Amino acid sequence: MEPFQVIAILVVIAAAFAYVNHRFLRMPMTVGLMFLALASTLAMVAIGQAGADLESLATRIVGGIDFSKLLLEGMLGLLLFAGALHVNLDDLLDQALEVSIFATLGVASSTFLVGGAVYGLSMLTDMQLPFILCLLFGSLISPTDPIAVLAIMNKAGAPTSLRTKITGESLFNDGIGVVAFLVIFELAFGAGHGDAGVGHVAALLAEEVVGGLAFGVAAGFVTYLLLKSVNNYQVEILLTLALVIGGYALATALHISGPLAMVAAGLLIGNRGRRLAMSNQTREHLDTFWELIDEVLNSLLFVLIGLEALVLAWDLHYIAAGFVAIVVALAARFISIGIPLGLIRRWRPTANGAVRIMTWGGLRGGISVALALSLPQGEHRDLLLTMTYLVVAFSILVQGLTIKSLITHCCGPQHSSEGKE
Repeated sequence: MEPFQVIAILVVIAAAFAYVNHRFLRMPMTVGLMFLALASTLAMVAIGQAGADLESLATRIVGGIDFSKLLLEGMLGLLLFAGALHVNLDDLLDQALEVSIFATLGVASSTFLVGGAVYGLSMLTDMQLPFILCLLFGSLISPTDPIAVLAIMNKAGAPTSLRTKITGESLFNDGIGVVAFLVIFELAFGAGHGDAGVGHVAALLAEEVVGGLAFGVAAGFVTYLLLKSVNNYQVEILLTLALVIGGYALATALHISGPLAMVAAGLLIGNRGRRLAMSNQTREHLDTFWELIDEVLNSLLFVLIGLEALVLAWDLHYIAAGFVAIVVALAARFISIGIPLGLIRRWRPTANGAVRIMTWGGLRGGISVALALSLPQGEHRDLLLTMTYLVVAFSILVQGLTIKSLITHCCGPQHSSEGKE
């Protein structure tokens, strides 16, 4: 099937599901789209068991899409820039300590907690997963997905400081998580087959993280200067689009973190650029453009996540391992968030129920699925992919639907866009 035909089918499916969700289900858009896509997938499987061949047609469509490449090399930069564009930098700087700890030490500790727990459990069963693969699973499932988090948290009614912690963490730990995955992936499957030294790993981390952030600030500042020199919203929007697409491609070619670069660029353009380099007309058109990009790509992404269930190996042992992984991932997040937040709250006030909300609101999404799909073929790939998918599905469908109720319970219904500390 030709790429244009696949895209056409996906757009039609996403539009139909969006209409059904808005008209009848009234779920948050991302949750509703994934729910309908997953329900349709399971229905096709059931119909296929009855003799109709709808499942094979859908599998051919999904199989013709390189989900990992599409997200990590195509959609991710656009979505991260669009998300960062509307984050208030002053609020983020006020929560800089918490965000930096959660996005670095939190991801690292969760990676080892999940990896260690999965390895221990695998030794008690017949899975016998190598420790390096358990650690790889920990690295891909630990980061919260900004695409899922931003779409839901903005409407959940959390206090401002808590919402900033969660969204800021998700924007940065996404890039950190991808870098951690790449480092562990190289140790597991690289030319050295795990013989890389500490110095090599540290250099790779520094190159990806520091290089990505520095590149994003530099590219964003150059674009800011260009925006400041013109007053034409069509040209200015095109400049921001070039920043994202060209900047992400160049960052990838330079082997630095494209996701972190786009977050840094989005924060700079969304704050300094919006205030000092744009007219009111440009700001209005820019917001409309990037909100539309965000909504359309989000719709396609979550439909794809639901349809990716077609490529899973639905083995009962794998499914059982997936449900165990859900508990392990939540427990690891509770520990990796709870300990630093418990120490920080001794001298900085935090919102009521912050640990519970941040644990339950740490949604996993398409990035985890994309990283799992990038794993090379092997005896353990189907197991890791099924575990990842079930954690993501639970995160979006269950946690995403209930986080607003948890926030209301912990913080009270008065917290809509601002909350008390």
